Amino acid sequence: MKKFNKLIAAVVTFAIFFLPLKAMAADAWAVAAQAAGIWAIYQSTLKSMLKFGNDVNAQMAARRQDIEKNGTAKNPRDVQLVDDIMTKLINSGVYELKANSLPFIWNVNNSDKFNASCYPMDYVSINLGLLKNMNYDENKIAAVLAHEMTHGIEQHAAKIYASAIAQQLGAVMIGANVESNSKPGTGGNVDWSKLGGMVGYSIAKSIITPAEYAADEGGFYLMTSAGFNPGGGAAAMAKMDYYFRFETRDFLEFDAHDKPSEQTFSDHPDTEKREEKLAQLMTDYSCGHVMVKKADRAYKVFIDGAEIYRASYDDAADKAYYFAGGLARAFHDYNTVDGWNFRTGAGNSIDFLNDDKVFKQVREIAFLENIGARIKSAVTAAYQNDFKRQQYLDAEKKRLDAWKKIKAEALAAKKSYAEQLRINADTYNDYGQGELALKEIQRAMEAKNQNDLAECLAIRGRAKAICGDFDGALKDCNDAIAQDSKNLFNFLNRADVYHMRGEIEQALNDIDTAVKINSEIWVSYKLRGDILDETGDTANAEENYRRCYELTKKSPHSIPEKYLEKIDADAYKKLTQKDDDKAENSD
Repeated sequence: MKKFNKLIAAVVTFAIFFLPLKAMAADAWAVAAQAAGIWAIYQSTLKSMLKFGNDVNAQMAARRQDIEKNGTAKNPRDVQLVDDIMTKLINSGVYELKANSLPFIWNVNNSDKFNASCYPMDYVSINLGLLKNMNYDENKIAAVLAHEMTHGIEQHAAKIYASAIAQQLGAVMIGANVESNSKPGTGGNVDWSKLGGMVGYSIAKSIITPAEYAADEGGFYLMTSAGFNPGGGAAAMAKMDYYFRFETRDFLEFDAHDKPSEQTFSDHPDTEKREEKLAQLMTDYSCGHVMVKKADRAYKVFIDGAEIYRASYDDAADKAYYFAGGLARAFHDYNTVDGWNFRTGAGNSIDFLNDDKVFKQVREIAFLENIGARIKSAVTAAYQNDFKRQQYLDAEKKRLDAWKKIKAEALAAKKSYAEQLRINADTYNDYGQGELALKEIQRAMEAKNQNDLAECLAIRGRAKAICGDFDGALKDCNDAIAQDSKNLFNFLNRADVYHMRGEIEQALNDIDTAVKINSEIWVSYKLRGDILDETGDTANAEENYRRCYELTKKSPHSIPEKYLEKIDADAYKKLTQKDDDKAENSD
């Protein structure tokens, strides 16, 4: 059972790098995959995982546990770098969340492992070791984070977890069936010593590997649409390959003999192959004009077969891919050579394009190598042979249409999904995450099957107050109550807004109204107890916490510990003992 639990844990998150997953090839798995009941197991587990992935409490718990285990990066510049990249990917990248997906949150932890991962509930964990090994290069880091975001957008973790469970149980079912139909005492014709390998091999190569390639591709489109250099993905993979070959000494990070010809498969595909695929995506993005080819320790950049630039030795991959990425972006964005704005620059050199960061490397290298004229000649000729442009633009439109379809499906999702968006926003408010609450409540209000727009307004008002917009907050809450004065939560949301505004009397009046509507809702007493405690009215605060405690069926976490000790000494003792034990275990 321990091995089974470890296998499950391995596929709950996605990492750009990997732990080796040893396995032995087994043709018998093809038979095992057909086991009766596997599809039902898969569907049941997938449903549970998708629900788990749409749980704000689970998302916040994942972040908290990651921080408790791995800490948080101490240098504010490291955190700011990732914040800037993630914000740009989220706000400028082209993608859509499914109706049952949460908005992304992230954290830079203090681990030195060369890694990043995405949890099923769209929490992205970024190791400090990733930033260091990517030399704090925003384009390479953006490629990694866009890859991880794609895992979340496509809900890969939930699907792989479900597949892992189904295949693991399916293999056991097939084995049991063979056992029952064999001669007594022979154990059937399944080699049980290889069963774990069969499952591991299947998961690594038939489930995880395709998802990795899909995340590479989706990440490429996401990061380029957000304005990062199209060469960032291939450059990141080249760096990963170099690290695995020459830098790491941690066998848990990489198996040096992980080759397709050998039976020691990891859960990530070969880095060289991934680099080639990402480089080809960049070529396609350039409408087929720009190509990078490896030549021993050098990288050569071509425009329509004509060599333009050769990068050798230190940082050769970065130079070549960023040079090529700038060219690719220009070919993608400009339908004619006029868009390149070729002109005479310093020292009679040929300058071109503009100050957009994506063009920085290609312009600098062109100046240093004095190859502006060569680039101009090749680019001019390329537009005379631009027959692949329409083909790529058609493919790009098809991808955009697919995102529009996903958004339309999310907006038209059934009532339960629309309600969950509202609940998610309210829960984000409970955690003090006003910006996330605003994102989620906007989705809720746009949903066609949303059945309580008044409560949405009240939740949005509370979120605005958390973000500091007190006037906008009060207006939303007033509008909510005007639309529905029978919903006690509209009054409680406004009470909290008044509370944040420092208008205590108005807050307590709204709570009184909520209690009159329904006196059996514990939140009313919790909020009133908190306000009274803040004002120093401990006697009345205790009375309200007692009522809250009763209504939550004596949940010790529902009230502050200093009041719990008075209300239920035994529960207080047990709770504090658990906290002490937890602290000792963490030490």
